[in-house]
Amino acid sequence: MRKHIIIGVTGASGSIYALRLIRALLVDGHRVSVIFSKFGRYIMQDEAGLSAGDDFLEQLVEKYGLSVRNGELAEFKIGDLAAPLASGSVRVDGMAIVPCSMKTLSSIAHGTSASLIERSADVTLKEARPLILVPRETPFNLIHMKNMLAAGEAGAHIVPAMPAFYQKPESFEDLGDFIAGRVLNLLGIEQNLFTPWGEEQE
Repeated sequence: MRKHIIIGVTGASGSIYALRLIRALLVDGHRVSVIFSKFGRYIMQDEAGLSAGDDFLEQLVEKYGLSVRNGELAEFKIGDLAAPLASGSVRVDGMAIVPCSMKTLSSIAHGTSASLIERSADVTLKEARPLILVPRETPFNLIHMKNMLAAGEAGAHIVPAMPAFYQKPESFEDLGDFIAGRVLNLLGIEQNLFTPWGEEQE
């Protein structure tokens, strides 16, 4: 079943996790609404070479091929609090913030909706939809851990960017796909990005 998923990309290292998740959603034909923070776009340009200001879907086609056109992609500006995503009346099936900076985590944990990413996350929680936060920071300090606890108690799923190695990854893309696959599972979307533990022995 085709789903509408919001992806927030914030200013933490780890843009490959966002790219592999967005790619997987589009290849499977889902509708994706993307919101970049200012530094999320900057880091994606620095780490993956996708430049700010250019058409994001066309860059994905160039990077991953025409299969990403199976889905639908729309990009929203971080400061557009009048966007449809800011309203709970708009049908959305879930949201993932990948990677999730500690600033964004703090804002979500404390209900401070100063940007479209934060407001969309707040709406996702209040409408009891899946919200997945993928923090990319190490080590965590006590404030970080308390904010993750607060977000988790409010209903968010915390999925730290900690890829496993039992699937024998051979590339950075394999590591990114592991996290993307775990996020897809929590969104209720079947994933085929990696083989679950034990199935390779069956």
